Amino acid sequence: MTSRFTELVVDCHDPERLAAFWCEVLDFQVIDRSEDQVEIGSWVPTVEAVRAGQMPPTLVFIRVPEGKTVKNRLHLDVSPIDGSTEDEVSRLLALGATKTDVGQGPDRSWVVMADPEGNEFDVLRTLAPQG
Repeated sequence: MTSRFTELVVDCHDPERLAAFWCEVLDFQVIDRSEDQVEIGSWVPTVEAVRAGQMPPTLVFIRVPEGKTVKNRLHLDVSPIDGSTEDEVSRLLALGATKTDVGQGPDRSWVVMADPEGNEFDVLRTLAPQG
């Protein structure tokens, strides 16, 4: 008996806005929506595919009344695939992200950012071909 990691749920005030932001960041698409939630992913999950093997999880944004008050205990890490880390940070800032300080110190190889609702995430080293 085993389970699959199928979704990562993010509590938020505005599921549509946050889903749109993360679709732009990750090149995902909306795969399901209802009044108070939006699910995005790189693929459309089916029971058969999930049973066959581990696939990338989707992100589900659910409307909640309370706001974020402390540093996330769980966060996403993203790695640019076709540009430098600095270029990706600039792109994400233009999409509405902000740089943030969670006590990481100045000499880190990653950049800590926050999405439009303040959820922290890290931009890691680039995976772009070096040539």
